[in-house]
Amino acid sequence: MNHGFSWNVFLPLIESKRMSARKKAEHWLNQNIDKEFKAQIQLLLDRDDESLEDAFYKDLEFGTGGMRGIMGVGSNRVNKYTLGMATQGLSNYLKKAFPETHLRIAIAYDCRNNSAAFAQWVADIFTANDVEVFLFKSLRPTPQLSYAVRELNCQSGIVITASHNPPEYNGYKVYWNDGAQIVGPHDKGIIDEVKAVKSLEHIKFNANLDFLHLLDDEMDERFLKASSNQRVSKENHPLRIAYTSLHGTSITLMPQLLKKAGYNDVHIVEEQREPNGNFPTVKSPNPEEREALDLALKLADRVDADMVVGTDPDSDRLGVAVRNLDGKMILLNGNQCGVLITDYLLSNAKLNGNEFIAYTIVSSEMFKDVATGYSVDAEVCLTGFKHIAALIRNNEGVRKFIGGGEESYGYMVGDFVRDKDALTSTLIFCDLAAKAKANGSSVYQVLCELYEKHGFYFEHLLSITKKGKHGADEISAMMDNFRAHPPKSLGGEKIVRIDDIYTSTRLNMINGNLETIHLPKSNVLQFYTENGSKISARPSGTEPKIKFYFSIKAPWNKSKQLTEQENELMLVVEKMIKDLNQG
Repeated sequence: MNHGFSWNVFLPLIESKRMSARKKAEHWLNQNIDKEFKAQIQLLLDRDDESLEDAFYKDLEFGTGGMRGIMGVGSNRVNKYTLGMATQGLSNYLKKAFPETHLRIAIAYDCRNNSAAFAQWVADIFTANDVEVFLFKSLRPTPQLSYAVRELNCQSGIVITASHNPPEYNGYKVYWNDGAQIVGPHDKGIIDEVKAVKSLEHIKFNANLDFLHLLDDEMDERFLKASSNQRVSKENHPLRIAYTSLHGTSITLMPQLLKKAGYNDVHIVEEQREPNGNFPTVKSPNPEEREALDLALKLADRVDADMVVGTDPDSDRLGVAVRNLDGKMILLNGNQCGVLITDYLLSNAKLNGNEFIAYTIVSSEMFKDVATGYSVDAEVCLTGFKHIAALIRNNEGVRKFIGGGEESYGYMVGDFVRDKDALTSTLIFCDLAAKAKANGSSVYQVLCELYEKHGFYFEHLLSITKKGKHGADEISAMMDNFRAHPPKSLGGEKIVRIDDIYTSTRLNMINGNLETIHLPKSNVLQFYTENGSKISARPSGTEPKIKFYFSIKAPWNKSKQLTEQENELMLVVEKMIKDLNQG
């Protein structure tokens, strides 16, 4: 079914106030850079088409996941020099933030093309700036880097990754001394320092090898032990698992982690075992998409597995499939996985009344319902685990963090890792599946019981890709149009509340009251309906997309199958999409 939007009629393109792409390219050409790099810039100048504009019309910026973009030549591309400017700027900022400290930083990288080379360049620049570097000797999962930052008493950390983006992407995630991705005011401070690096010649590339240390298997053992310590019950009922790393980094630790926990019946998708930045067996290495888990699902049926687990390239997101009452494998969405893990952790925790869980604004409100059922606080924050990590930091010594999740297939268990962690989340999910099986139940049945208790939540994500400068302008125009002309109803459900996170305002459509939202500003609009549904519009901070999150609430009907009820509510979503398109 085609849910495509046709909003090309919106606002005319806005002329950039920055230096023109051509002038910026010529400026780069006149600096002391590699001959091959100069030759590629000259080719873009000679062609003088949209590829030149896309490569140079802006500088790469930090979004919700750090700096991420297409690899290649240009100021708007991931390459040795844009990473170099970011690293030099970060070095300068760290020296200001920790003026009397001998600086230490941990660096990891994933399976993507050029990741190892990028990581080495970044390490060289840090050591040239007298920063002691702890570099993983080979590719490792992102959550292990978050753990290492605190374990090694580092002031910062870097992961070279583009998570689940297509093969042409790479990126640069920055972590602070608490093992979490950067938030304000440090994000702005780092960006200011990066912008202050006006010339590529200001980047220090002359490495000091005395400051470089390679992390080996000993750090793996420390992480595996810390991850295993997050278990809250150890049923170890026989469980058959089909697992795929999707050509990514989890293969370096996941088999050992599951084996140490007693899960010995693990079947690995061999075609996807080998790390490979081209991701040859999938269109996109994103466990949110069914196609990415196709080989794992086929393997599960061949070996009669109880569940399927798949992780993205840097191992911070997981996709899960379980069997329904008919024995058919069904994929769980990120909200379902997160709610199941939350309920499992809370049901096995010794609660004292000072605990909390966390979820993001575009995630299901069922997180809150589950927590309330255990008399536990549920904190809501902006999209991105750096905001959940900030809640942990702000509550340390006051309230205990149990777990946190978001709709995009990420979850965090405890606080030993301060970012989403597919490794530990997989282990906990296996534990909850084993416990359900030991009790004569299943994950599917547990989920249905939660819906019966809290009401049925149906979620759907619609992503619209708009590439390049023109696409960015179109996305901006869409958000402007929604703010100027908000819908009064969607899918037959009357809008009763509008939250604009960018202006920090909440409008009650019934009485016209305007309230203040106490969250950091973010370009997000949310529409709440009279039936308890929530529709959110948000431009992605890491991809050229605008995303629409639909969360539809309805009473649970025990007489109908889950799939039947999902299909009914999908009709409501389709009506809402049609209304948005006509708005």
